[in-house]
Amino acid sequence: MKRRLMMILSVLGACSSASPGDDGSMNASTTTSVDGTTTATSSSGPDSSGDGTSDSATTGPVTNGCDGATLLANPTDPSERGPWPVGARTVTIDGLTVEVWYPATPGSDDGVDPAIYDIRLAIPESERSKISDADNPWQTCACHRELPIDDDHGPYPVIVFVHGTASFRTQSLPQMAHWASRGFVVVAADHPGLWLADLLGGVCGGPMVEQDLGGDIESILAAVRGETTELADFGAIIDAERIGMAGHSAGGGAIAGFGDAAQVLVALASGGVTAGSELQSVLVMGGTDDSVVDYAQQQQGYDGSPAPKRLLGVAGGGHLSFSEICSLQNAAGDGLLEIATAAGVCGAQFAGFLFQCSDELIADADAWALIDFATSAVFEETLQCSPIGDAFAELDGRTGVSELRQD
Repeated sequence: MKRRLMMILSVLGACSSASPGDDGSMNASTTTSVDGTTTATSSSGPDSSGDGTSDSATTGPVTNGCDGATLLANPTDPSERGPWPVGARTVTIDGLTVEVWYPATPGSDDGVDPAIYDIRLAIPESERSKISDADNPWQTCACHRELPIDDDHGPYPVIVFVHGTASFRTQSLPQMAHWASRGFVVVAADHPGLWLADLLGGVCGGPMVEQDLGGDIESILAAVRGETTELADFGAIIDAERIGMAGHSAGGGAIAGFGDAAQVLVALASGGVTAGSELQSVLVMGGTDDSVVDYAQQQQGYDGSPAPKRLLGVAGGGHLSFSEICSLQNAAGDGLLEIATAAGVCGAQFAGFLFQCSDELIADADAWALIDFATSAVFEETLQCSPIGDAFAELDGRTGVSELRQD
């Protein structure tokens, strides 16, 4: 047990490095619990992606993206939700459970229940029944399962997101649904060995699962490029020549060396990135109160990253301000770690130091407004050829901005 714990702690510690089956989703009106029964369910806690509304009844004004791509016009404020309703689909890519969020046909979300994700599916199977439906912190998405793809517009650039240590593919659901609403196909996987279920299982006597984050990303890119068939349904609307990547914590380290494949790299609560033949834009974002990856370390990562680049420091931001994890609560107001610990989920206590959630940190809503603004701006500038001008100057004086640099 001691040896297993040391191995787990070494994996968890990797998230502080500054180096450059089941789909888990539910229908909002009926959900299938871990014991196989079907019950009526409603979401508790905040909607994970804003108010979930979009001006989707009509197509709205049309603008041109890169190389003649036809896109709906986004609101000029990058923190505002875009004009597309967001569809969600779960696929398997080379053995990886992968979620795809995409621009759906305007109006197709009318009267459709939002997608709901069951967080219990991100813990070891042996532990899932310990958390009841009533105690579960259901994760509601401002998206809808299997909406028709908007193939009247596009093609759409792709954003690949890589989650952090002891996390899961929907950890930053507010941001990913936001990007999809503004005209991106967003792809995120549960990464073996980094996935919460694998790390908890390793502590509790299960097998230690090896990580191959680089291989995972390469498999996803192969599907995006049409070299494999897993994303064939999206092939006609994907712009495989324009790819952005974002990663949180260890996920930021995983994408750091992919500048030969992506035009935009976004490191969140991580470090810097290295130069690459395709890389055109870099964004580094960090929280000044991050207790896992010190903000000074993130500044150093930025200093070593290639230009053009931007740094945005979030005043009072913690390690998880770039995710929804701290906002995931059940109807009683209990948080994810509190629920797992009270239920006796094996290994929960060992992942606790990563769960930096506190009322003393910036409110998630304020942090997300900055994250949505900055990430959308850099992705749209390069991948949609959007003339954003000096959009980052508008961040001066906004709640939560501690530092803004552009080089």
